[in-house]
Amino acid sequence: MAITTMTSREFNQDASKAKRAANEGPVFITDRGRPAHVLLTIEEYQRLAGRDATIGDLLALPGAENIDLPVVKRTIALKVPELE
Repeated sequence: MAITTMTSREFNQDASKAKRAANEGPVFITDRGRPAHVLLTIEEYQRLAGRDATIGDLLALPGAENIDLPVVKRTIALKVPELE
């Protein structure tokens, strides 16, 4: 895994270069010579976060519009409170 370091200025001038570098490993973005941010791919972030995908994550994926999601109709009975 390659670790890349970029200045904030370099990042602002060439964000696509930073995204390509993130495919090879984390990209540290410095501000005045000190690490300020880290750019990761979403897969690497999820691996580090140790969490499973949520329904929101899954629905945001390309092709999600073709997923058949069964929706169950619910009926809620409301009760009017008695005021004295």
